[in-house]
Amino acid sequence: MKKRHFITIVAIAAVGGCIGNPLTYRDQPLVAKVEKGMSKRQVLEIAGEPAMTMTRKAQPGTCFEYLFTHKGERQPYMVSFDTHDIVDHKDFRTCAFWDEEQEDAKVPFYMDPGYGK
Repeated sequence: MKKRHFITIVAIAAVGGCIGNPLTYRDQPLVAKVEKGMSKRQVLEIAGEPAMTMTRKAQPGTCFEYLFTHKGERQPYMVSFDTHDIVDHKDFRTCAFWDEEQEDAKVPFYMDPGYGK
C-alpha cells in the first residue's frame, strides 16, 4: 500500500466516528478570527500553540493542526502556511488529509509511477 494512502486511512480512522459539528466551533477565535493572508505569528497570538505542526509535502510550507473537543466529540481544524509563513488555507480537516488531497490533485492517478503496485 502506498505511504500516502496509508496516512490518509490512519487520519480518517483517528478522526472517524468522533467528528463534531463544525457549526459548534464557528465562534472559536481560531475559526472566527484567523483569515487567509495572516502571519504565523498572528495565528499563534489568536489560537496559541497547535496540537501538531506538520511540514507540507504537496506544496512547500507548514500546517498547524488544532483539536476542538465538545461534549465528548472531537473536531480537527487545520491552518496551512506557505513558505513565507502566511495563511493560505484553513479547514475542518486534518493537515495530513488536506495535504494528501493536494498531492493527489497534482498527478492523475494513471500517471502516478506507483499506480498498480
